[in-house]
Amino acid sequence: MTDTPTPYAIQLVRLIRVGLHLLQGVIIAGTVLRFAREPLHSRIIQSWSKKLLGIFGVEYHVHGPMPDLAMRGAVFVSNHVSWLDIWLLYTIRPVRFISKADVRGWPVIGWLAEKCGTLFIHRERRHHTAAIIKQAEAALARGDCIGLFPEGTTTDGRRLLPFHASLFQAAVNQQAPTILLTIRYLLPDGSIDTAPAYFGDLSLADSLRNVLARRRIRVEATYLETLTIQGKTRREIALVAEAAIANHLNLPSPHKTPGIPAGLRDAAPTACPPTDNPYPVPHDGFLH
Repeated sequence: MTDTPTPYAIQLVRLIRVGLHLLQGVIIAGTVLRFAREPLHSRIIQSWSKKLLGIFGVEYHVHGPMPDLAMRGAVFVSNHVSWLDIWLLYTIRPVRFISKADVRGWPVIGWLAEKCGTLFIHRERRHHTAAIIKQAEAALARGDCIGLFPEGTTTDGRRLLPFHASLFQAAVNQQAPTILLTIRYLLPDGSIDTAPAYFGDLSLADSLRNVLARRRIRVEATYLETLTIQGKTRREIALVAEAAIANHLNLPSPHKTPGIPAGLRDAAPTACPPTDNPYPVPHDGFLH
């Protein structure tokens, strides 16, 4: 079951609105954002991202044991389906993402991501990975939160790729709370919506057209739990995170034998106590 396609005239209007919103983002990032301190810095990013989702007709809902937004120095870990994931998470809880270096080359968006604090990694350069880990450690030590997509790339939402363990080293070294969440795009009948997915040989332009063509995009973000990582290796943390996210999404674990490694009994996830919901209210229509 799919939504009725968006008329071309509305798609064109949306595209113009996206262009104007990106221009506004460039102006804000080049002026106010440069000098803003927390919590104003995060609020600016959050507000701008929320409006961008509204232009694309994204209808989002947040579920689960939500961590306190005042929490600092935490690592947020999620599966990765679309470039919309970034703006979704910025809307929910602004973080500093670790992203592949290719994103920096995206017109306008790459520059904006850099101004929002994204750390760009050249995965093919082992020494660069070590440098990014040190930068992430320093950010966590300052109280910044880090966002990880440990699959290293996107999928169509109907499978989960193995989690790369290397970037969890920053969390280990800083003993940072590691918060798991899932992202799922859904059709009205509850099945997986692959239209927002940006994966495989799909170009960014084609992915943008797919998103513009949808009258409405429904997405669920669910907080699962906060992992206790004391005394655990990055590999152990990656396996537990991968298994928990796969289980919630009802997807096969990427590892054939996803059991908990020996000695990991004490690493059972513990849920954050619920707090008053400081997140944007889930909406059933478009944001303007």
